[in-house]
Amino acid sequence: MTRTEFILKVSDKLKLIRIERDYTQDKMAEVLGISKKTLVQIEKGRSVLSWAGAVTLCTIFRDSEVLEMTFGGNPQDIILSLAFTDYERNEKTMGGKVWWNNIECTEYYRIQQNIISRHFRILDSQDRRICSSFDDKYIWKRFRELSGEGGA
Repeated sequence: MTRTEFILKVSDKLKLIRIERDYTQDKMAEVLGISKKTLVQIEKGRSVLSWAGAVTLCTIFRDSEVLEMTFGGNPQDIILSLAFTDYERNEKTMGGKVWWNNIECTEYYRIQQNIISRHFRILDSQDRRICSSFDDKYIWKRFRELSGEGGA
């Protein structure tokens, strides 16, 4: 997934997220910091959010079921993977029981791929995310390093 694809998906779901929250167009435009005219244009498919607008929407409405179904879980991981080439941060996850397929496992680490966005992540044995990326070569290199199979 690219930033452009991400923006298009988020823009396409804007109206559904607004309806999910039972917001008027005026209220949603105010929350997002855009004009009502711009919001209407996005909802009609004549315009799209900016990268900052898409990130803002996903951050403010991070618990949206619409977004969760669109991206296979919380979109924050995707945002970070798109913002940084190789994102690393040790954060507790739910372990990927719903939106993730295990690709490779060792006693201490596992590679997972999101079934919707197709991005990868490495979790440790306690379900903490070590890193995430859309770059499978990076993920495999990092997995080998963590597993002690390849050094720097």
